[in-house]
Amino acid sequence: MQFKHFSGFFLATGIVLGSSACSEQPDSTPALTSVSTAIPAETGNGQQLQIAFMPDIHFHDIYANFSDGAFAGLPNSQSGKHATIRSMAAQLKSTRLFNENYFALLAALDDAAARGVKLIALPGDFSDDGQPLHIRGLAAILQHYSATYGMQFFAAPGNHDPVRPFSRPAGKSDYLGANGYEQPIYSPGSAACAGTLPAAQSHSKLSTICSEEVKELGYQEIMAQLAPFGFYPQPGYLYWETPYSDYTEQNYSVNLASKQATYSQRQYEICLQGTGGRYKQPGYSQCSMVPDSSYLVEPVEGLWLLAIDANVYLPQADGNGYAGAGNAGYNRMFSHKTQVTDWITQVVQRAEQTGKTLIAFSHYPMTEFYNGQSAAIAAQFGADSFQLARRPADKVSQLLAATGLKLHIGGHMHINDTGISKSPDGKVLVNVQAPSLAAYVPAYKLVTIKPQQKVEVQTVVLDDIPRYNELFEHYQQEYNRLTQQGLPLWNKAILTAKNYREFTNWHLSELTRQRFLPQDWPVPLRDSLLALNGRQMLVLSQLQSPLAVALLLAELPTLQQSQNWQQAAVAADTLATEAGFTLQQFASWNGFDLAVDFYRLRNAGQLALQDISPQRLAQYQLLTRLLAAKAETETGSDSFARQFGDVFQLLQAFRHGESDMHFMLDLTNGSISELSR
Repeated sequence: MQFKHFSGFFLATGIVLGSSACSEQPDSTPALTSVSTAIPAETGNGQQLQIAFMPDIHFHDIYANFSDGAFAGLPNSQSGKHATIRSMAAQLKSTRLFNENYFALLAALDDAAARGVKLIALPGDFSDDGQPLHIRGLAAILQHYSATYGMQFFAAPGNHDPVRPFSRPAGKSDYLGANGYEQPIYSPGSAACAGTLPAAQSHSKLSTICSEEVKELGYQEIMAQLAPFGFYPQPGYLYWETPYSDYTEQNYSVNLASKQATYSQRQYEICLQGTGGRYKQPGYSQCSMVPDSSYLVEPVEGLWLLAIDANVYLPQADGNGYAGAGNAGYNRMFSHKTQVTDWITQVVQRAEQTGKTLIAFSHYPMTEFYNGQSAAIAAQFGADSFQLARRPADKVSQLLAATGLKLHIGGHMHINDTGISKSPDGKVLVNVQAPSLAAYVPAYKLVTIKPQQKVEVQTVVLDDIPRYNELFEHYQQEYNRLTQQGLPLWNKAILTAKNYREFTNWHLSELTRQRFLPQDWPVPLRDSLLALNGRQMLVLSQLQSPLAVALLLAELPTLQQSQNWQQAAVAADTLATEAGFTLQQFASWNGFDLAVDFYRLRNAGQLALQDISPQRLAQYQLLTRLLAAKAETETGSDSFARQFGDVFQLLQAFRHGESDMHFMLDLTNGSISELSR
């Protein structure tokens, strides 16, 4: 989507982010700046009601002011401000952007405002590790859009906000500092500020800066600062509750809800072995009280939004704190957060009894997100690859469907996908995985409530956003410094990106080169992939050879001079011609191009088709068919046809799944009808 307008939030409003320090909040419903929650009458009276879902913003306030003056940032010639950003080297090894998603968030909110969307859900990772300066910055932006456009925001936490249940010292080694060097910034109490950081981790030329502004906040502080955005009851809500409140719709009042919404009343006992409290079993140990921010809200008449806090921080067996929540997800909810899953079932029943349209959202996926290919991925790449630990087990997805939930929007994986799960008694759950604004393809999901229990789900792509290249001057200085020092370089071509989508495309390409291929792919398969082009793959699909992939690679120079190869090349040429191609067209792409397309389709599904030519997709289809046929005649699991055939099969599966761009969902039976793109 091309954006024709932009609020110019910071330039036009004069609001300075990070103008006040984070302070500890009392144990009561925080009294923060009031946010207008009024919805225009026409939205609630017969007009289409829309909710935008924007997970995984990973907001980093690039123009934050350190309240203690610890870091001034880098003078930016375009904005006239000082930039507090992470290095490009850090961005290109992470599954998320740290800096440019700042502009993407503003553009997405401007787009929602132009559409008249008043309800915005943030399904987790709305911050990038919950640092005080970034939470303040996010709150200022949400306040601005609430006041200017009458938007209501509803946040649910992800594993990056908070990183652990309670505040703790933290920081990063790779902020971008003077002269293109990486600048370590940590909070007091960290090893870096205590001078106990191992030498191997202290490699920057610049001295470490210590500031409380970069510690990782816990639930209490984050919920307090973002109180108006769903975490606490507001006067404009028609109804609001938590799993721990005991009132009903009949005796609801905002005062009563506020009294039961205090931080201390939203705690539960978690043990190493499972949920404590009334669920506690004999022998449970390492038990402690931790917060839970789940809530149900009715922002406009007839709509219930269920914000599920699916963070499960398991106690460490040694009693030393908690494990991160990133890999736990719903696999741990039924065992370690049972009070919330029981509450979900109750909410569903009450919604049905009172005729409410219920939409759930949380940070974590409720169904498998690889188009049913998780087992195939594990077989080809290993059970620990491709973040498979984050996949909810089929049994867990069935249990979630059994609660009666019909529609859930999740994030966490930074992918675009639609999944369906059915319970044994026939209940259908549709899980919509919304993309991230901080990754390829940058987009958000727009849900429109229709008559007769229909819901339209549309994917809004951010092709071009204003100011996406505002920080490029700093990256150029970083690149020059790396060049001078002879250090590993990232691909400078990313700085030629003509729009934000192209920028995220380059990000994915570099991520594939520097992280995905080295970490996920078995060495023989990866080396073979990077040594071959499409023409050679087509010839190998016709080559009669018993050699394993690794041996084929070693023998390739000699093999290509053999009569066997020449015969295979003739057969390949015939097959290419019959399909409308030439061998030279196959030679125009190589194994790395294939790998990037593989991850494009894995991440974005149908959204990726814009970035892969139809000709190449057709060539992939031909190779998929030929390798599958050849694999049927071979017995070795490490042959070229079997190894590469599996890769091409996965690529096709990523492309062909449930509709993930624009579809209509019938809540009565869970059926999906694809709509025009």
